[in-house]
Amino acid sequence: MGAPLVGLWRGVRALPSWALPLALAVVVLLLPFAGLGFSATRQIQLALILALLVSGLNLSLGYAGELALGQPAMYAAGAYTAGIMSVAGTTDVLVQLVAGGVVALVVGLVTGVPGLRLGSWSLAMTSFFLVLVLPDVIAILEPITGGRNGLSGIPGPTLLGQVLDDTGLYILLVVVAALWFAFMRNIVVSRHGVAFRVLKQSPVLASSVGISVFRMKLVGYALGAIPAGLAGVLFANLDLYIAPEAFGFTIATTVLAASILGGTASVYGALVGAAVMQFGPNQSSAFQEYALVFYGVFLVVGGVLLSGGLSGLARRAAARLDRSADIRPAPVPRGDGPSPDGELSGLAGASLEVVGLEKSFGGNRALHGVDFAATPGRVTALIGPNGSGKTTMLNMICGFYSTDAGTITLDGEAVQHLPSYRVARAGVARTFQTPNIPGGLTVEQAVAAGRYSTEHVSMVGSVVHSRRFRHVRRADATEVARALAVVGMEHLADAEAAALPLGMRRQLEVARALVARPRVLLLDEAASGLDEAEVARLALAIRRIRDAGGTVVLVEHNFRLVLELADQIVVLAQGAVIGAGPPEVIEHEPRVLAEYLGVTPEDVAGSALGAAAVVVEEPVNSDNRTGGTS
Repeated sequence: MGAPLVGLWRGVRALPSWALPLALAVVVLLLPFAGLGFSATRQIQLALILALLVSGLNLSLGYAGELALGQPAMYAAGAYTAGIMSVAGTTDVLVQLVAGGVVALVVGLVTGVPGLRLGSWSLAMTSFFLVLVLPDVIAILEPITGGRNGLSGIPGPTLLGQVLDDTGLYILLVVVAALWFAFMRNIVVSRHGVAFRVLKQSPVLASSVGISVFRMKLVGYALGAIPAGLAGVLFANLDLYIAPEAFGFTIATTVLAASILGGTASVYGALVGAAVMQFGPNQSSAFQEYALVFYGVFLVVGGVLLSGGLSGLARRAAARLDRSADIRPAPVPRGDGPSPDGELSGLAGASLEVVGLEKSFGGNRALHGVDFAATPGRVTALIGPNGSGKTTMLNMICGFYSTDAGTITLDGEAVQHLPSYRVARAGVARTFQTPNIPGGLTVEQAVAAGRYSTEHVSMVGSVVHSRRFRHVRRADATEVARALAVVGMEHLADAEAAALPLGMRRQLEVARALVARPRVLLLDEAASGLDEAEVARLALAIRRIRDAGGTVVLVEHNFRLVLELADQIVVLAQGAVIGAGPPEVIEHEPRVLAEYLGVTPEDVAGSALGAAAVVVEEPVNSDNRTGGTS
């Protein structure tokens, strides 16, 4: 890279993140005053309308992970709301934008609830059929909508009592699009955006940090309806005529193709994809004839050959330029709370008590009659061979599995019938056998996800950076820095979380569980795959949590580590407790040695620490998002 280009790139990277988008918006805003013709101006307006539609899909699909093709329905809702209001005499476009956004939001909520309740692909199928029946719904409401002939005779728009000419409408459209993208950008980079990414990674992970999966999915889908409603209002005032053909399956595939081409997990990828689709193939009459075929090709090319779309290519190119110019991320303020050695204090641990727990999967009796207790300031270890029910036990404590019988209490309050996200909010945090780390997040963001349910900030507050938002952001930074210091990862705060080695991802999960200062911390094979130095760091972190008053439940196959850390050991075999007691008792218990280590007392005779010298590593279940029955 030449020196002038290096200097130019460094100057670009030194600009605030909002500078380039703002400059682009100003340029687009001024284009009509530069002698741009009517045709080019109209294409820009249509591209911005399409970008609004695509951004809504990006929010629900790219960030929340919910595939839904219902954008045309919300688009139609906004357009017909504006058209009907104009015909009735309310031509003020600001009033129409508010009404269109609200109507689209209601349509999104009404159509999203059934699909999200059913789960899996149900939302995609529900929204797909919604698009198919939309023309029939419009035809049924012919006295209001004009039916299949369309709604014509729409008066021109006004703004605060003044008639809007073509230039005024163009400016309004650019401003609305710019404001929406600023809104979306602030949502995406806030804790709500991180929560969407956590949800996309795994609903189980989202529940484990206190996120209501159904509510968060519905919020993502409903928010994606708002820009579609705004786009419909602007389209109705641009064409002054609305027909059902504008809201059919073709526009649905156009939006999906533009989203994938531009990059689904990108705020400004919606603009890129919409611009390519509007200024490229849509100009060809041959394309219009075979539009669905071409859209299919775009979907395949964008989905298979362009990982992350054009915005993904741009990010990778920027990363290469950063390396060539030796540009490193600027240090981010971490708050003022953590001590250099990562010490903890004042963890309000809770007494966890399990009584008579029963769980069966079909004919497989995973747990039967299990009793154990864990108390604050102590490490309680659950050990046992594969299939003994250890992870099943953790999943039941967390609310992922329902109990067939028995009780689970925190400080005397029953939690066995609570949904998993409410158990997390009650103070139960956990790690997973297979590290569950969302892509596209830094270490700091991934750990901060653990605090999502501890302090509430509204989405509006996140957009306008309210006082509450700034306070919680500072608290998040402080607690994240403290948690990272405990596991020795404070120097990796800006690294990409999903790209870390296995050992560091396990430690990151410990930090994410610890950041909410939980009442009970469940560690599921946290030492599996760690080297000696990482095991020592993990052991130090667990001791600090215990000494700070935390309640720790440790499921582990490294018997040496269990003996070093545990204050109480509970041994499971075939779903039942076969032994419980302090380490010095359990390590010499004959049945424990036979069931857990596969040895007899004679095999370790003559060595008080013989059993501790044996380290057993259980193979990680590749499908262990919620565990299994290990």
